[in-house]
Amino acid sequence: MNKALLIQWLKRVEGWPVRYVAPLCVMLLTAVALVDFLTGYEMFFFVFYLLAILPAAWFVGFSYGTLIAALSVTAWVSTNVAAGEHYSSYIIPVWNALIMFVFYLVVLALLWRLKGFYHELEERVRVRTEALAREVQERMRLQRELLETSEREQRRIGRELHDGLCQQLTGMSLASHALSRRLTEKSPTEAAAANKLVELMESAIEMTRSLSRGLNPVEVEVGRLVDNFRELAESVSARCKVDCQFECAGTAPEFEVLVATHLYRIVQEATANAVQHGRATQVAIRLASAKDGIELTVTDNGSGLPEDFGRNGGQGVQLMRYRADLIGAVFNIGRAGSTGTRVTCTLPHVNGAGAAL
Repeated sequence: MNKALLIQWLKRVEGWPVRYVAPLCVMLLTAVALVDFLTGYEMFFFVFYLLAILPAAWFVGFSYGTLIAALSVTAWVSTNVAAGEHYSSYIIPVWNALIMFVFYLVVLALLWRLKGFYHELEERVRVRTEALAREVQERMRLQRELLETSEREQRRIGRELHDGLCQQLTGMSLASHALSRRLTEKSPTEAAAANKLVELMESAIEMTRSLSRGLNPVEVEVGRLVDNFRELAESVSARCKVDCQFECAGTAPEFEVLVATHLYRIVQEATANAVQHGRATQVAIRLASAKDGIELTVTDNGSGLPEDFGRNGGQGVQLMRYRADLIGAVFNIGRAGSTGTRVTCTLPHVNGAGAAL
């Protein structure tokens, strides 16, 4: 924490104009020289001049730091002489000043090298951060394209099931009806078998239509998503023999097709998990207005989340969370009371949802 604060402070001070930092270093030098004079020549005070030298070199430049170092040497010798120190030869203060100046230069060289390492590391971090950001954006773009491609393929298969297979099965059902009528006049036993075939054909047609709606559920018309949710609840109730109900609290909102598709897929995955993994007998789908936007919840009375359920969950949960991220929604999954699971997707009004419920 202290290192982070120090780095933030260094960056903040580095942004100051030189016209502010340079006079500040001179003021520090003056203050240290004054304290040095007041404490007398007996106290070895030259180390404290670094308080002015180091900021001058770091924030202004190496040349300015050298200048402050030279002024510090001059101030140190002058304050000692003014405080009453006497030398047997003029060579002694000159020699002391020279040693002190060389010491300051060594410190300045080390500081300048450290500053070079600091900026080099900062540049490496910046370049690496930009590279990671590009990689993340590229990965998200590829994932989005993969998801959109999968969505288009599902829609295509759904249309082919509806327009192709359903039509073929309908034609076969009509032919079976005609065959049943003709067999009724000749052989009632065979007619009963033909009627059974007709029933199987109609069941296959209904199953194909249900699969088609699941693969290609969202129509372009505004407000169609609510009807899709009702159809999904009815389909889950019929196919899985569970009590699946849909509730829309208030006026149905208006969604863009892309947003509606992702919301439908999230509910579809949540209901499938509730029935297949949670062994739920009751599933409630609810669309209602919330404080932060429009809230879509799927609640079941199943066995709940497993104990080893991690933050990301399984593949289905990750896909639901990713779909929510794509439309700017907040996704949450947790326990619903002592048993059961609740999946919540909160969508802000600005992300494809129209007026509030």
